[in-house]
Amino acid sequence: MHDAQVAAWARFALYQARICLQTEVVTPWVGGQRLALRRGMTGATGNHYVGLHEFTGMMLLLHFLRAGDLFLDIGANVGSYSVLASGVCRATTWAFEPDPDTVGQLRRQIEINGLEHLVEVHSVALGPADGEVPLTIDDGSANRVDTSVGAKVRLVPQRSLDDVIGGRRPAMIKIDVEGYEEEVLRGAGKVLAAPSLKVIAQEMTTPWMLEQLSGHGFTRAFYDPFTRRLARSPGKLDYSNGQWTASNEFFVRDWAFVEQRLATARPVTILGRTL
Repeated sequence: MHDAQVAAWARFALYQARICLQTEVVTPWVGGQRLALRRGMTGATGNHYVGLHEFTGMMLLLHFLRAGDLFLDIGANVGSYSVLASGVCRATTWAFEPDPDTVGQLRRQIEINGLEHLVEVHSVALGPADGEVPLTIDDGSANRVDTSVGAKVRLVPQRSLDDVIGGRRPAMIKIDVEGYEEEVLRGAGKVLAAPSLKVIAQEMTTPWMLEQLSGHGFTRAFYDPFTRRLARSPGKLDYSNGQWTASNEFFVRDWAFVEQRLATARPVTILGRTL
């Protein structure tokens, strides 16, 4: 077995032993940041085991964002992306998480890293209009808007991104809302049109979303963090760490600007490897 795999399994075993004895385990993470881990935090514990649980998307964020940028973490969950954006890159983050239980865990990550001045938490769902939507209960990171009959849900407030953000203009957006991505973008027309927005990472894409993104000048992108190369198809990248895998889909506007940022970003060390 590869040394990295052995080390990941060792971290897994040690964490499992510690969490049996403690309610919370605080571990060191990237760039001097820390993670407060609890049972059921599947994504956050993945960061502890393998460094970055969504490697390509998180490395794209780390190489692109700069101090002074505004990053929108939509579907922030417990805040892994928010900690990277504000703790490592020193960008300002607006973190959107509608589940009230998860918001407490999100605020805990912000607190232990001293990021209160850089991360603003919005405990709302984002969608096409203001109102209320049913959010599932007890599904952890998979909680989602669910209008089906018989679903175990609670009502949470919903706002449109355009209304919430006002005149602020983000540089990058991450959207991971368990299938509600299209509804988020239906309330974000002004944000999509803002020239400041260069990169969007989202969990899934519908034909309507592709049409909207294309109309605003975004094209699908693939990123190799090892070479810092950006391409319009994965076949054009020579991955130094095996075949292409994706945890999110990426869309880029103003390619020359984004490529220049990626190429000139400060190196980031992940589990002893500097990228």
